[in-house]
Amino acid sequence: MAHLTQDPANKERFICIYPVYINSKKTLAEGRRIPTEKAVENPSCAEIKDVLTAAGMNVYTENKMHPRDSNRDVQFKGRVRVQIKQSDGSLCQEKFDSRKTIMIYVADMIPKLKTRTQKSGGGDSSSQQGEGGKKSKKKKK
Repeated sequence: MAHLTQDPANKERFICIYPVYINSKKTLAEGRRIPTEKAVENPSCAEIKDVLTAAGMNVYTENKMHPRDSNRDVQFKGRVRVQIKQSDGSLCQEKFDSRKTIMIYVADMIPKLKTRTQKSGGGDSSSQQGEGGKKSKKKKK
């Protein structure tokens, strides 16, 4: 599966999703592409990748910055490439027929991730992680 990125014909079937596209803290002018009420607060590349991988999509990340993103923080760096079409032009999954349906699905699923649900619990045992805890590495305690 790692060789898919090398073939230019395959690369055309992969779409880019930057975290800024689904960030509720951004304006349309700053690059948000879905309505604020459907967007999620400060998503990371790792979270987007986790959600799409769990949905059975073929994804990989690239270390690129969105042109309009002024935040140079490593946490928000990167973009996710997602394959939505097969080599014959058919959809990989019927429920993901466009870039927008994928973005809305991801924004809907990120708040349900374990890394997000644990944080919203207040100052419990995960409080020592601080701001560095958004790397989306799943730790078993």
